[in-house]
Amino acid sequence: MKLTCLKKDLHFALNIVGLAVSSSGTLPVLNNILLKATTGRLYFSATNLEIAINYSIPVDLKNEGSITIPAKLLTNYITLLEDTDVELRVDDGTTLHLKSKSSQTKIKGISPDEFPLIPKVEKETSIQIKAKDLSEAIDSTIFSAAVGGTRPILAGVFMQVEKDILKMVATDSFRLAEKKTKLSHKSEKNIECIVPVKTLLELGRILGSKYEEEMVDISISKNQVLFSIDGIELISRLIEGKFPDYEKIIPKATRTKLETSVEHLSVAAKRVSLFAKENNNSIKLTATNDGKLQISTEETSVGEEKAELDIKIEGENNKIALNSQYLLDVLSRMKDDVKIELDEKLTPVVVRPAKKEDYLYIIMPLKV
Repeated sequence: MKLTCLKKDLHFALNIVGLAVSSSGTLPVLNNILLKATTGRLYFSATNLEIAINYSIPVDLKNEGSITIPAKLLTNYITLLEDTDVELRVDDGTTLHLKSKSSQTKIKGISPDEFPLIPKVEKETSIQIKAKDLSEAIDSTIFSAAVGGTRPILAGVFMQVEKDILKMVATDSFRLAEKKTKLSHKSEKNIECIVPVKTLLELGRILGSKYEEEMVDISISKNQVLFSIDGIELISRLIEGKFPDYEKIIPKATRTKLETSVEHLSVAAKRVSLFAKENNNSIKLTATNDGKLQISTEETSVGEEKAELDIKIEGENNKIALNSQYLLDVLSRMKDDVKIELDEKLTPVVVRPAKKEDYLYIIMPLKV
C-alpha cells in the first residue's frame, strides 16, 4: 500500500471511525482501525462488536493494500502533524510508514486478516430524517434509558415509524421520555425497533453541529440498523424483545395543570436539590390557586430550602414529591415555558413544553 492524502482528511476520518474502537484488551485487533486503500480512496473501519463505523477519503493512490493500526496511537500522532500532505506506506504487511513535511515514523500493526468481518445491512425498510431533528430526538430521550440493570430492553431507545411520524421513546421504569418528529416523506410501512443507547450516543457525537442540514438515511433489517450521513456509515445490532406498552401509564385524567418559566423552575429546583441529596433527592412541589408553586425539601443535616415562583394554574391545589434529578434532567433540555400536569399523589407526573405537542416526559412520584 502506498498513498498520499491531506492531514485534515485523515484526522477527521480517524476521529469519526475511532468512536467505534473497543477499549477492551481481550482482542487486540479491536483496538485497531482497519485501513484499506483501493479505487482511489482510503477506507477506514472500526468495530467493538456492538457497533461498527465505516468512512473513506479521497487519496492519491499509488499501490493498493490494507493494514490495521492501533487507533489511539495513530490518531494522537496525526493530531500533532502540521496541516499538510501525509504519505502512508506499507511494505511488509504489518508496519505502517508515515512521512510528512517534517517527520517520518513507523507504527506496527496487525494483519487485516485478523480484523472482524463487518456485516452488511439488508435494507428491508428505510427512512430519511434531517440530522438536526434526529440529534434533537436523541438528546431528548436517551437520558431516560436504563444504565445497566437486568432488562436489556430498557438500555435501548424504542423507534417507531407510522406514516410520516418518527417516535423515539426511552424509559428506566422510573421516568420516560417520548419525542415525536415529522418526517419529510411517509414510510411505506410501519417500523418498530429498539436501538442500544450506546449506539445513539455515538451517533449523536457524529451528528454534532457539522451536519445540521444534512439528511440521515436510516436502514433497518431484522436485527441490525444502519445510519448513513455524508459517507459515514454506523452499523449497530438491535435489541431483541418487545418494548413495554408504555402508553398505558400516561395519565388520562389531570386534577392540576400548571405552567411556568423553564429557567425560573430550573434555578429554584437546583437550589432546593442542594439540600435534598441526603433525602434521596426528594423534593416537594406544592401548587396553589393563588398562582404560586413552592418547592421544598425536608430538613437534613446541612439545612433546608424553600423556593417559590409564579405559575399559571388550572384545577385544584396539589402537592407531589419527585426526584429532583429526574426533573432537572428534562428541564435542561427544554426552552421557554413548561407545563406540568399533576393528578393523585402516586399518579405519574407529566412534563411537556407549554407551546408544543411533540414531547412528553413522565416522572413516577415519590411517597410524600
